[in-house]
Amino acid sequence: MKKIIVFIVLLFGIVCNAQKNEVQEVIDNFFVAFHQQDTIKLKLVCSDQLILQSITESRTKGNKLADESVKEFYKSIATIPSDVKFKEKIVSSTIQIDGSMAHVWAPYEFYINDKLSHSGVNTFTLFKEKENWKIIYLIDTRRK
Repeated sequence: MKKIIVFIVLLFGIVCNAQKNEVQEVIDNFFVAFHQQDTIKLKLVCSDQLILQSITESRTKGNKLADESVKEFYKSIATIPSDVKFKEKIVSSTIQIDGSMAHVWAPYEFYINDKLSHSGVNTFTLFKEKENWKIIYLIDTRRK
C-alpha cells in the first residue's frame, strides 16, 4: 500500500512539474518575441482576446490604472526604434495552476540603453484551450 501511495504522489508531482514547464515555456517565448520585436511570435502565445493593463505608482501623482489595446501593444513593440536597446529582466517567477488556468507572478527590471528605467511585477493569466496555453491577461506595476 505504501508503494502505491508513493507512486501516486510521484506521478502527481511529475504531472504538475510538466504543466509548470509548459506555462514557463509560454512566458519565455513571450519575452523572446518581445525582445526581438516580433509581433507574429507574440501573437502565437497571446490570446486574440488579450487584456492588457498597467499600474503606474507615483508618490507625487498617485497611482494610476491604464488599459492598453492589443493593437496598440503590438504597434508599440514593432515601432521601437532600432537605435533603442531595451531589456526586460525577469528577476524571479512563481507559477500557480488550477486545471485550465495558470497564473505567473514575475518581478522585473526594465532597462533602456542599459540604464534602469523602471521596475515592478508582471502578472500573467493563462488559459489552456485543448493542448495550448495562451496568455489572456497581462497586468504590470511600474515604479521608478
